[in-house]
Amino acid sequence: MCRMLLYKGNQPIQLAHLLTKPAHSIINQSFDSRLRLDTRRPINGDGFGVGWYESQPDSELGAAPCIFTSVTPAWNNMNLIRLAEKIKSPLIFAHVRASTAGSVSESNCHPWQYGRLMFMHNGNIADFHLIKRKVQESLRDEIFLTVNGNTDSEWAFAVFLNQLKTPHQAEPFCHRDLKEAMLQTIAKLNAWGKAAGITEASMMNFAVTDGVSVVCSRYISSRTLEAASLYFSSGTRFESYKPGHYRMIKADRREDIVVIASEPLTFEKADWLTIPTNNLIVITSKLNVLMYPILDEFYNPSPVARVPEQASVAVVQGEGRDDGARGSQNREVVFVEDKRSLPTALPDSSTQTPPRLESSAPPVSPSFKSNLSTQARDVGAQTAVSSTPSPLMVA
Repeated sequence: MCRMLLYKGNQPIQLAHLLTKPAHSIINQSFDSRLRLDTRRPINGDGFGVGWYESQPDSELGAAPCIFTSVTPAWNNMNLIRLAEKIKSPLIFAHVRASTAGSVSESNCHPWQYGRLMFMHNGNIADFHLIKRKVQESLRDEIFLTVNGNTDSEWAFAVFLNQLKTPHQAEPFCHRDLKEAMLQTIAKLNAWGKAAGITEASMMNFAVTDGVSVVCSRYISSRTLEAASLYFSSGTRFESYKPGHYRMIKADRREDIVVIASEPLTFEKADWLTIPTNNLIVITSKLNVLMYPILDEFYNPSPVARVPEQASVAVVQGEGRDDGARGSQNREVVFVEDKRSLPTALPDSSTQTPPRLESSAPPVSPSFKSNLSTQARDVGAQTAVSSTPSPLMVA
């Protein structure tokens, strides 16, 4: 199973601060991923890709992202290391691949681009060969002809593009349109799988951006299984305090930086929160982060029932917004295990079950295991959360 990472910030960041310099950077995750569900492929060595947008609009360069891909393992590509030292961007996608469908070729490396849109996927569409013809038949000609590779992931991107009225538009998309297209993509893939009699669960951690807003899902077509891992961090600065060690600085209530990753990049336990299974994260152009539960037949309002792990999530209560999410005024952050019901007491970190680690991974230091497994932070006051599964703004 692949590993992916995305960054959106008010200021551009050097790619090396995400891709190469952290001790658990995404390049290191390509050979040392600690939170994989698929133990059959312990190495993400089937290629990599990184995509980024220009810091300043340029009419000559256009709004499309630049994407660099290679079939060489990420840890063994000197060009990637050189580029990461010299490129800065306010919006970055990065992906290391462990092939589940499709050959090892540059056309099958994530992310992909269409116009100003960029897309990547961690997971797999179960028994995709049984629904591939249905997927292809559903596409408009101009979308069908854009697919160059043979992965389930790129065809999922094509399905996503097909949900947009004008996928090749030059102007930025409304984040609500991207969100709805993502929900429709997941629903259509589920419907085709159900009609084909597929019972194996599909894992659909999708991420898409138009260079302005971002939509990301953590999803599995099961009511009981846990989706592939996905973590969230935000703050005002992402800085190194010693070689290989980074932390997210929260100088005030502003969110100047948002990072979403398959595995935490830092060893600071307070930096990262687990995105709940079967939820959608939206990062707006103003860096508001909204969380929407995906309310379909696989939605489970009791995450305790899922395996193998359960984790905490930060939510914000505030004034209502027209789109159903929480407003940013009078915000109060609470940390809960079930995002719709506050427990009577937060779990003691010493009794929490750590995430399942790869049996093939090297020995893990006690500090690293502790930092990954403890996602809750102490809070002084506990405030009840509405039992209605409405969208939430993530702190």
